[in-house]
Parts: sequence; C-alpha cells; structure tokens
Amino acid sequence: MTSEDPTPQRDQQAVQRFIERFASVLVEAGVPRMPARVFVALLATDSGRLTAAELADVLQVSPAAISGAVRYLSQVNLVSRQREPGSRRDHYHVYDDAWYEAVVRRERMMDRWNAVMREGVDTLGRDTPAGTRLAESVAFFEFVQEEL
Repeated sequence: MTSEDPTPQRDQQAVQRFIERFASVLVEAGVPRMPARVFVALLATDSGRLTAAELADVLQVSPAAISGAVRYLSQVNLVSRQREPGSRRDHYHVYDDAWYEAVVRRERMMDRWNAVMREGVDTLGRDTPAGTRLAESVAFFEFVQEEL
C-alpha cells in the first residue's frame, strides 16, 4: 500500500474491494461513510498507520475528506494522530484495541439510555402503556449488557 508498508504479495484490487465491502457493513451499522473507509484502510494495512496523503491515495479521495474522517475517528477513540520526531507529516494509527473501545463506548451509551428510560418509566407511570414499553426497553438493554 505504501513504501513503509509494502504488500506486493497481495492483490491490491482484492484489498480495495475488501475495504469497500467492510466499510459498507460499518455504514449499515451507523458509522459515517468516509470514517468507515479510513478506519478499514488502516485496519487493512500491516503497520496500522498511514499518512493523510497515503490514505487519500488508497481511497482515491481528497485530503480534505481524510481530514474530516480522521477527526471523527479520533473523537470516538478509534485512531490517533502521531508525528515522527523531526517530521512535519502526521501519521494516523489505528488502535490495537479499537474493537474493545467501540464495545465499551456502546456499553456506556446503553447505560445512559437506560438511566433516561428509567426516569421515563417513573414520569409516565409504570402501569401506563408508554411506561410499560419503556420498562420493557430497560429490561432488554439490561439483558443485552449482561450477555455482552
């Protein structure tokens, strides 16, 4: 993919198809398209790190598109920006524990949903149809969290 990350033994067209296919799956799950593509491109690189120019080249997009995607991925703690000593070029690095971070973040989000829904049950009344629906939602999310 890059001079730092030579992968001559790989079919680059197949790698590109994989990146697009996996990114599409992430988009279906709610990840914005360009951040999904950047994230998968970094995952598919042996070093797990590329510059903005290298990412733009791999994905055939503008550096501006990479900038916005990396900003999003940094905010959700899936990638970091690193600079080599003496270099003026940033490298974007995918965390080795990116999936763990994603699951933990999702769990925190479900905790917040549950807290607000519990308030809703009390506000709407446990014996009302709306309160019952929220109580069932709370029970479902608690079940999911226990299973995870």
